Amino acid sequence: MKSIKAVMLAGGKGTRLRPYTLVLPKPLIPVGDVPVIESLLKWLRRNGVRDVFITIGYLGHLIKALCGNGRQWDMNITYNEEPEPLGTIGPLRILVDKLKSTFLVLNGDLVTDLDLREFVKFHKSHGGILTVAVKEKLVKVDLGVLESEGGVVTRFREKPPIRFNASMGIYCMEPEILKYIPEGLYFGFDDLMHALLAAKVPIHVFNHDGLWMDIGREEDFFEAQHMLNGRRKTDV
Repeated sequence: MKSIKAVMLAGGKGTRLRPYTLVLPKPLIPVGDVPVIESLLKWLRRNGVRDVFITIGYLGHLIKALCGNGRQWDMNITYNEEPEPLGTIGPLRILVDKLKSTFLVLNGDLVTDLDLREFVKFHKSHGGILTVAVKEKLVKVDLGVLESEGGVVTRFREKPPIRFNASMGIYCMEPEILKYIPEGLYFGFDDLMHALLAAKVPIHVFNHDGLWMDIGREEDFFEAQHMLNGRRKTDV
C-alpha cells in the first residue's frame, strides 16, 4: 500500500470499561502484556502503513508517552487533540488539510487480523468514497418474537438467532467524504451513515471472516484475555 495514511481515533473516555478507564485511556488497556494501541500500531506497520495520525482527548498525554513519534516501530506518528469530544467521525475534520488521498480510519480499541492490503484493494476496485469492514455476528434473542401485519400475528419465533453485519470500526475513505462531516460538532459514525444514505452516496462493505474484537466491550475484553492465555498454554 503505497504511502497510505491512517487515522486512529483514541480520544474517547471508555465509559463501558470503567473502572479500568478511570486511570488509563481505553487504547492503553492491556491485552495480555501489551497495550491494545501498541498491538494495533504493529498490525498497521505489518500491513505496510507507516504514517499515522492519532486523535487524542481524554488522558491523551499517556498515549503520547507510550507511543512517542513512532520511530521504535519505524513509523511516523503525529497527534491531533480534540478541543472537545467530537464523536467517532468528527475528529477527521481537524485533519482536512492532511488527508488528500485514500486513507484508513480505525478505532483505537480493536484486536483483528484483517488483511489491510486486500481491504484497500477492494476499496479502490469499486471507486466509491467509503468502505466499511464488517464482521458477521450471530445474536440469540432471548425472547419470543412476534411478527405482525395489520395487528394480526403472521409469524412467531421462540428465541430466534439473528445474523447481521457489524461494523468493525475500520474504514477506508476518500477525501471527498470530509465534506459530509461538519466542523467543530460532535459527529458519530451513525451520523455519517445517515448523511451518506440521505445523499444517496453508495456505502460499500468488506466482509471479514477472521478475528475481530472490540476491546471497548467488556465481554470482548475478557474474551481476548482468555484467548491470549490459551495461546500461551499451547506454547508452553
